[in-house]
Amino acid sequence: MQGENLTIWSFFFLEGFSRYPQLEIVLFVFSLGMYLITILGNSTLILITILDPHLQTPMYLFLGNLSFMDVCYTSASIPTLLVNLLSSQKTIIFSGCAVQMYLSLAMGSTECVLLAVMAYDRYVAICNPLRYPIVMNRQVCVQMATVSWVTGCLTALLETSFALQIPLCGNLINHFTCEILAVLKLACASSLLMDLTMLVVSVLLLPIPMLLICISYVFILSTILRISSAEGRSKAFSTCGAHLTVVILYYGAALSMYLKPSSSSSEVDKIISLLYGVLTPMLNPIIYSLRNKEVKDAMKKLLGKMSLHQTHESL
Repeated sequence: MQGENLTIWSFFFLEGFSRYPQLEIVLFVFSLGMYLITILGNSTLILITILDPHLQTPMYLFLGNLSFMDVCYTSASIPTLLVNLLSSQKTIIFSGCAVQMYLSLAMGSTECVLLAVMAYDRYVAICNPLRYPIVMNRQVCVQMATVSWVTGCLTALLETSFALQIPLCGNLINHFTCEILAVLKLACASSLLMDLTMLVVSVLLLPIPMLLICISYVFILSTILRISSAEGRSKAFSTCGAHLTVVILYYGAALSMYLKPSSSSSEVDKIISLLYGVLTPMLNPIIYSLRNKEVKDAMKKLLGKMSLHQTHESL
């Protein structure tokens, strides 16, 4: 491409981990294993929250949404990574890159808001337990989940639209996915509008939800410490422990990725992105399952029904 067509690209090369060909097979096995566990774990969690009547509560409604986001988020980038790890031609078409960028941003942004909503749910459950069924009725929960999705999808659409309009002086993305920051490094010149949009969205979706989560947990901790019985305190801590663990993992990785110095190593960025994109979604259902008796009981019940059904079919 020459002249005015210099910045118009029909496809992109994804550099990924091609500098380390000896590691690509190891990374393929590692990523495939974690991806399959992510899909299986989150799909199971979605299934039991739908099928088990004891899990038809606000917390599990939000948890089902979280699991669905994790499935979509990993499926937006990991299949492409797996193909490219085994291929010599590590390419992606422009439309595929646009879809991948949008889905990753939309799911990640929605999860930021949803985690804050889940913190508010825990705050009401522990600090105002008598009013909980009234405050967190099903209509309110559906509205809060909808706001999370709409906020995430609209901010992602805004960022992706601006990013794809910026002229690019190359088509080699130094990443394993069409991650927006990696794509913007190819820009021929900086865009004030894009920079401003990224700043506003980053503040809206990272520090503000984090602040709301911290405020919620200050009140939660204060209430728990006033509970007289050790059993009551233990039960209250256990209902919040899984969510707080997920929040620390998610925001820790997100802050490392989006609030890092611009001079940081691209290889370090890729590793953080891989952990952020695969490890956190994989751990979410495991954390909620290990720390939650209701989820473990629901899983046992589901497995028991499946085993009984197979026995009847064999007879």
